[in-house]
Amino acid sequence: MAKTGEIAAFALGEKKTAMVNLPAQFVTSGTADMKGQKYSDLVDYANNSEKTSDHNNESITDLIDLKEQFSKPGYANRNSAVTETHPIFGREKLNYDNHDISVLRKDLDEAQENGNNIHELAFSIRGDWLVKNNLYDPETRIIDQNKLKHAEQDVAKTLITKGFNLPLGEDENDVVWFGVIHQDTDHLNMHLWFAKKSRETRPEMLKQEGKYKGQPIGVIPLEVIEQAKRQFRNQLMSSQELKRHQEILKGVGGFKKEIVETVPENLLNDRHAKAIKQIYDALPQAMKGRWQVGNSKLSSGKGKMAKANLLTDQLLDDLFSKELKPEYEGFKSLAQEYDAVNIEDQGVMHKGQRKWSENKEDELRKRLANQLYKHLAQIEDTSINDIDQQMSELLSHVKKRDKDGNVDRTKIASSPQGKNLDSKPLINNVTPNSNHIGDQMPVRGGSFNKISRLWRQDIRAETNAERQFLRNQKKVEQEKAQEEYESQISRGM
Repeated sequence: MAKTGEIAAFALGEKKTAMVNLPAQFVTSGTADMKGQKYSDLVDYANNSEKTSDHNNESITDLIDLKEQFSKPGYANRNSAVTETHPIFGREKLNYDNHDISVLRKDLDEAQENGNNIHELAFSIRGDWLVKNNLYDPETRIIDQNKLKHAEQDVAKTLITKGFNLPLGEDENDVVWFGVIHQDTDHLNMHLWFAKKSRETRPEMLKQEGKYKGQPIGVIPLEVIEQAKRQFRNQLMSSQELKRHQEILKGVGGFKKEIVETVPENLLNDRHAKAIKQIYDALPQAMKGRWQVGNSKLSSGKGKMAKANLLTDQLLDDLFSKELKPEYEGFKSLAQEYDAVNIEDQGVMHKGQRKWSENKEDELRKRLANQLYKHLAQIEDTSINDIDQQMSELLSHVKKRDKDGNVDRTKIASSPQGKNLDSKPLINNVTPNSNHIGDQMPVRGGSFNKISRLWRQDIRAETNAERQFLRNQKKVEQEKAQEEYESQISRGM
C-alpha cells in the first residue's frame, strides 16, 4: 500500500491482494505513558487547520504503526486524507462536530488514565471491490461514505462484544470508539479505534500470572477478525453481487441435500454389498457404538478407523462415479465456482491453504461415512451356529427366483423361514463373493432395508432441524434489521 498524493485515486485491476483486509494492533497505556503520548492526540478539532494539515506529517504512509500515530497530532482527521469537514464518526453519529470531538478526547484520556489498552483495526479495501459493489465511481472519485460508515458501526459491535474473553465494556457506554475513512492511498482505508473507559477489574480480562488458559489478553482472535471481515463484506455487497453468491451457495446446498437424501437407497443394495461387508469387517469392534471418522480426512490412513475410512472413501468414489454422478458433479462444479468467488474476495491462496470446495467435499464425505457407521453399529453379533443355520435357510429361498432373476420377496416374507430371517442379523453371513444381499441383510429388529429406512428417518430429522434453525436465524435477522431501521429513523439518518 502506498500514498498516491491524491484523494480517492484508488488502484484498479489488481488480482493478487484480498478485496478486504483487516490488520489489527493495540498499544498499552503504559507504553504510551512512557513515551509521553496521549490517546486523544489521534483526533483534533476539525477547525484547527494547523493540526489537521500535513504539517510535519510528510512521512505518513498508511497503514503506519499505532505507536507512531500518536506522534502525529490529528492523524485520524488530517486534511490530506479526508474529504469531509467532520470526518470522524462513532456509535451514534456519522459526523462528529467539535463538541463531539471534545467529549471523545475526554473519554480517550479517561481510558488511558485507567490503564486500558487502545486497539486499532483498519479495513483496507481494493478499488475493484468498491467499484463492483457501487461504492466508488472512478470517474468522479466519489465514494459512498455513509454506507461504509454504517457497515463499520455494525462491525464495531461484533469486535467489541466478541473479540475478548468478555465484552470489552461492562456496559454499552463503557467503551469509547471512533472511526474515519482515509482516501489518500491506493486502497481505501477505514480505521477503527476503541478502548474500555473504566478501570478493568474482571479477572477474565486481566493478565494472569503463570500459564493462562484462553486467548492472550489484548489479542483479538483470528476467527473473530475473519467474522468481522465477512460481516463487513456482506453488508456492503451490491444486491447483484450478493445474489450471485447466494445462488451459488444455494446450488451447492441443493446438490448436497439431494446426495445426502438419496445415498441410503443407492448405497444399501446388492451392488455395494461386498464393499459394505468389507467396511463392517474393518471397523474396530472394540469401538462399536463410537465409530466416527474423526478430525482427519477419510483418505488420511491414520488412526484406528483408518482401514474402514479408506474403504468407505473408495465406496463413495464408486457411488459418485455411477449412481450419483450428476448430483456429485453438480456439487463439485458449483463449489469450485465459489472458490473463484473467494479468490476474488480474499486474494491468491497461501501455500497449504485449503480451498472452500475441498473443505465442503470433506464435510460431505465425513457426514455420509458417519451415518453409514451409525447404522452398521445396529447389527447384532450372533453365534457361528446360528449364522450357519440362517445362511442355509436364506440360500434355500434365494434359489427361488422369478423369470427376471429376482428373488420372490413375497414368498420369502410370507414363509415361516422368511419371517424368522427378518428378525435375525445376517451381516456376518454375507461372504465377499455374495451378490445377493439386498433386503436379506438383517439387523437389529429387521432387514438390510431397515437400515436404509432408519437412515432416511435420521436424514429427515436432521433436515427439519436445519430448516427450523434457518427459520429462527432469518427471523432474528429480520427483527434486527427492523430495529436498526427504526433506530436510524429516530436519529434522523
